Amino acid sequence: MPVEEFVAGWISGALGLVLGHPFDTVKVRLQTQTTYRGIVDCMVKIYRHESAYCLAPFDLIKVRLQNQTEPMAQPGSPPPHYRGPVHCAASIFREEGYRGLFRGAWALMLRDTPTMGIYFITYEGLCRQYTPEGQNPSSATVLVAGGFAGIASWVAATPLDVIKSRMQMDGLRRRVYQGVLDCMVSSVRQEGLGVFFRGVTINSARAFPVNAVTFLSYEYLLRWWG
Repeated sequence: MPVEEFVAGWISGALGLVLGHPFDTVKVRLQTQTTYRGIVDCMVKIYRHESAYCLAPFDLIKVRLQNQTEPMAQPGSPPPHYRGPVHCAASIFREEGYRGLFRGAWALMLRDTPTMGIYFITYEGLCRQYTPEGQNPSSATVLVAGGFAGIASWVAATPLDVIKSRMQMDGLRRRVYQGVLDCMVSSVRQEGLGVFFRGVTINSARAFPVNAVTFLSYEYLLRWWG
């Protein structure tokens, strides 16, 4: 059922993305900025001073928009650097060139390649462990397995997610890093090894409900069509 699987995956992925986007914004801010005292402080300041930005189609544009701290549509405040996803993409292309649109792509690939394996192995393993042979996993099993699969993959992904976010913000004002390795070395030198796990708490908090909903909706859509 390739068509049904594609549609089920698209719908469940969209649900997970909508649910997780606010947490993702907080995660990116904590990874790339030092003006917040923690997760709650970051959430409160974003809610108090800024309106929600629309979802961006590309990860680079998403990160740039999430890092805008200028209040929108307030008299006397400086205008935001980007007015939206299309303006953001056009500005990056104009100011940083074609390659600027792919800033952080290597870190993104290095982050996602191994973690996707961890993601699905964890889910399948937990489902098989807690499902009687010959039966479909229960809703509770799917929720728990999906949630822990999300946490496991994000714990593994967070170090390179930090580097990816920093590489993507690099070039907004001036170039700081010469590449992925230079970003890693510079980050450790200035902030210690703990920098690689900045945002792991908010990543995990986001990962459980997002992936629980994603897998549950995916499984139920397939059963409904099957």
